[in-house]
Amino acid sequence: MTDTAPTTRPELVGFLDELEWRGILHATTPGVRERLASGRPISAYIGFDPTADSLHVGHLIPVFGLLRFQRHGGKPVALVGGGTGMIGDPSGRSSERNLLDLDTLAHNVAAIRGQLESFLDFSPGPAQAVMANNLDWLGKLSLIDYLRDTGKHFTIPYMLAKDSVQQRLDRGLSFTEFSYMTLQALDFATLYRERGVELQMGGADQWGNITAGLELIRRTAGGDAEESPAHGIAYKLLLSPSGAKFGKSEGGESVWLDPARTTPYAFYQYWLNTDDRDVGTYLRWFTLFERDEVEALDASVAARPEAREAQRRLAFDVTARVHGEDAAREAERQGRAAFTQDLASLSADDLAAMREQVPSFVLGRDDLADALSVAIGAGAYPSKGEARRQMANGGFYVNNVRITDPSASLPEPLHGRFWVVRTGKRNVRLVEPAE
Repeated sequence: MTDTAPTTRPELVGFLDELEWRGILHATTPGVRERLASGRPISAYIGFDPTADSLHVGHLIPVFGLLRFQRHGGKPVALVGGGTGMIGDPSGRSSERNLLDLDTLAHNVAAIRGQLESFLDFSPGPAQAVMANNLDWLGKLSLIDYLRDTGKHFTIPYMLAKDSVQQRLDRGLSFTEFSYMTLQALDFATLYRERGVELQMGGADQWGNITAGLELIRRTAGGDAEESPAHGIAYKLLLSPSGAKFGKSEGGESVWLDPARTTPYAFYQYWLNTDDRDVGTYLRWFTLFERDEVEALDASVAARPEAREAQRRLAFDVTARVHGEDAAREAERQGRAAFTQDLASLSADDLAAMREQVPSFVLGRDDLADALSVAIGAGAYPSKGEARRQMANGGFYVNNVRITDPSASLPEPLHGRFWVVRTGKRNVRLVEPAE
């Protein structure tokens, strides 16, 4: 298929339709649908902040944005902010972030590229994914060039009117962060001029930065155009109906894509533990399941919520995409064993591997004396009084044996060494004796 083949038209128009039925689309600039319907190839970019050497599940929103765009025939550009990452975006932040050095940024950028390859197709073709680093142009920019070619196009009132700036004025905003929107605008203008990238996508909190880029392109593209020749699409911010903060584990830690930071088992469990009120949204945002399949899973939640079929499909699909199907199957198997009556199927090696996947404790003889001591030693409850109440309610298990008497002895350890302590349906801890 050539770059100008008209067969790209229905696929690209379908991109917006898909975002709408999935409940993701927040806003577009005028003319986006017409541009997608033109049949001409189009490139779109989303920026990623390389402040760590791994993406986390919050980044899956823009990653899936690029993935869906590519599946509909568009050419995705993943822009890592090697330059802007040294400054920091004030959007959605209450304080200024730490600045990173060049070596750290280079390491982070390389790691992020490897993770994006699990989602985007970088092989040659009309929709080939491309990765760019804005340090390539921002790093060569002199202050005089920046002020003359970019800064002069932005008035102070225009910049002060942006929500990302307004929200930080009272708490303090350095000139460094104040200038961020102009640098992101310069990114868009550079990609538009040098690579023909006509579309920027991002979260609703990035709308001010996106429109700043459109304004710079309009002012620098030449001619007397009243509207920018480029376009923008914003995604809704993901708000959880259950009130839980998306992207954080129960302990408040980020859920990373790097298995060295978040194990495949813990990653799988994060999605498996999705609240019934959230799972339909997550199926729409973080899978490629078709509409009828998603709606069937919605129906399963309403009809048989205890089966958690939707959560299992979600957890397996996302884990398989990030870590591979083998890792997803293993995480599923270990999870089923740990949370059901199938602990006997776990080998000693399986249980040893759980040390990196669930909270693990090595306890001395006194802490293994009875159920109450283990519960407190393993941090299952904040106090002895709470432990006694929960045990009396039947919510405490050791090796899948329900224990209601705080003074009860522990069951025999698995493989002569391990006790799996479970509170409620989903909270598991691994306990071993001290040598």
